[in-house]
Amino acid sequence: MTTATTDPSSSSGARLDRALASLTGLAVGDALGSQFFVPANGPLLRGGDLPPGTWGWTDDTEMACSVVAVLAARGGVDQDELAAAFARHHDFDRGYGPAVNRMLRLVREGGDWRELSAALFEGQGSWGNGAAMRVAPLGAWFADDPERAVREATLSAVTTHRHPEGVAGAQAVAAAAALASRSGGAHRPEELIDGVLALLPARSMVGLGLERVRTLLDYEDSATVAAVVGCGRRSTAQDTVPFALWSAARAGNDFRKAFWATARAGGDVDTTCAVVGGVVAAAGPAGAPPAEWTGRTEPLPAWVPESAGLEPVGPESVGPEPTGTEPAGPESVGPESLGLESVGLGSAGPREAVGPAAG
Repeated sequence: MTTATTDPSSSSGARLDRALASLTGLAVGDALGSQFFVPANGPLLRGGDLPPGTWGWTDDTEMACSVVAVLAARGGVDQDELAAAFARHHDFDRGYGPAVNRMLRLVREGGDWRELSAALFEGQGSWGNGAAMRVAPLGAWFADDPERAVREATLSAVTTHRHPEGVAGAQAVAAAAALASRSGGAHRPEELIDGVLALLPARSMVGLGLERVRTLLDYEDSATVAAVVGCGRRSTAQDTVPFALWSAARAGNDFRKAFWATARAGGDVDTTCAVVGGVVAAAGPAGAPPAEWTGRTEPLPAWVPESAGLEPVGPESVGPEPTGTEPAGPESVGPESLGLESVGLGSAGPREAVGPAAG
């Protein structure tokens, strides 16, 4: 993977600037993509025309905002604070999947996220695309250390998505955003995919999907690629992330090209476009969404830091611990406790994910 001529700064200000750039792209992709669930907007999609009005974002952006707020407050993923932030800012009407809706309500009522996340889907954990959809800004934050980006993505994922495939999806997106930020988007498509594959710590169906799209980078038609690897119709990490990273890799730092190619394939359009938008915009100004698109997108919440010049975000922004008993178990849940170093395909049995947001 070719990197930028100078290493990205590891200062908190530079990291926040990168994360906010990625978050803006994620929010625009999410908000604009979600407009194409409206049947009347179908002809606009085919013609590359923009829907009217202000575009509201979904759970993809809401959860990504919590990720950035916790990073700004703590410099890394504090799992208890992240779970608390997800629960505090959870808006039922943003389109969460039913299992995560229920889980976040229980966390708000004092439940332990460790137990709740582990218990989803009869103890398998969720392999939905929700951990991947929100994590690109984390990858941009840790662009100066892509290996750490993958480790922190693991910590962020398991707060809601403990299945190894759900974790692998988050790892892949974070790696892609880190590498796109390092290269400024000036990478060859195969470099980005190869770089992500090199950073994934274990075999997974997500990884196999990335190997498949590596052979499809010369295809122009996104619908054809989506027919081969999926585009989020099953709301799983493995049928969402490979396609989204195929699209981001081909687009480089061209946000318009990335968005329209992704959206026209259909599927879980808000999530695939959120992933792609977050990765492409991580490249910095060259990968930023068009100003008109940003202006039409619902503003980010006031509790998200606006620039590196702001005071550090305090606990009131990421949310207090939910009321109730103190969380039980280890300080954090990481790859060792999940067995991710050695997980193989046998760990990912066939199961439909519930809901578009990784239920």
